[in-house]
Amino acid sequence: MAATLQEILLAPGAQPQVAADCFQLVEQQVAELSGVSGTAVKLAYKTVNTFKPGHVRFMVESLLPELVDQLEPYWADFNSSGGSEFGDYLAKRGNEVADALLTVTDRRAARSGRPTIIKAYGTVRGGAARHVEAALPQAGELIAKYAS
Repeated sequence: MAATLQEILLAPGAQPQVAADCFQLVEQQVAELSGVSGTAVKLAYKTVNTFKPGHVRFMVESLLPELVDQLEPYWADFNSSGGSEFGDYLAKRGNEVADALLTVTDRRAARSGRPTIIKAYGTVRGGAARHVEAALPQAGELIAKYAS
C-alpha cells in the first residue's frame, strides 16, 4: 500500500522542506502572473508582505497540513489508478482540486481578525481558482519529488 500524503509530506524531517518548496512555488506563480488579474494578485501579495512581512511564508507553513488533507483523496485515487504523473492527474481535475484547496484558505480568511489581510484576500478570491489550477502541475511535481 502506498504511503499517505500525511506520511510523506508531514513527516518531521520532510515538512519544513515541503513548506519551503511550497512557498517558493507560490512566489514563482505570483511572479509569473500577468494581465489585470495578475496585477491584482501581485498588488494583494505586496500589500500582505508590506503589512505583515513573513505572513505568506507563515501561512504556507500553517496551512500545509490542511492542504495535504484536501489532497489526500486525490493522492489515494491516483495511486489506486496506477497513474504516472501526479501533476497531470491534478490538472485533469483542476476545478475540483482548486475548489478543495480553496476551502482551506476561505476558512482561514473567515477566521482572520486582520481587515487588511481579509481585504487583500477578497480582492483576489474571485480569480483564485484559475490561478490554483494553473499551479497544479507544478504542485503535483513537488509532491512527487517527496513521494519517490
